Amino acid sequence: MTPPLFDAVCRGTARRRAFCGVLPVLAALAGCSLMTPKFTRPNVSVTRIEMRGGNLLSQDFAVKLNIQNPNDRPLPVHGLHVELSVGGDSIASGVSDRAFVVPAFGASDFDMTIKANLALAMLKLADKMNSQADSIAYEVTGGASLDLPFLRDLPFHQSGSFALQSFR
Repeated sequence: MTPPLFDAVCRGTARRRAFCGVLPVLAALAGCSLMTPKFTRPNVSVTRIEMRGGNLLSQDFAVKLNIQNPNDRPLPVHGLHVELSVGGDSIASGVSDRAFVVPAFGASDFDMTIKANLALAMLKLADKMNSQADSIAYEVTGGASLDLPFLRDLPFHQSGSFALQSFR
């Protein structure tokens, strides 16, 4: 038996009947959204960039990333992609499919290698040195691929500068 108020509201036009059919679905969705756990976006920062090796045309950089997880559950990372820009031009990029887990309320460091275009990097460096600059600006951008249903990609961005005194 249906309540009298429900019968009074839902009886009549097709529009009223459609509204009464959708109302329980909306109420169920609202209840589910209240049960969704709160998730704070983790912080990703670059802690170190080092030149490794290479040849005349390409240079390898080791990049160390630190991922801090402020949440009460682990953060499963299953891949990273990174791009390095110097003086506004992209000179290096890299990807890694190495999986790791950042513990709940914890941090984890991740090392990866990125490949650089040495010719473009040297042109940028020479241009800055010719202009008597003390440093050259860099930006590291990218993202971490997560194994979470509500957050698949975690983008990050960091900028800074390299001192040029060691190159003179």
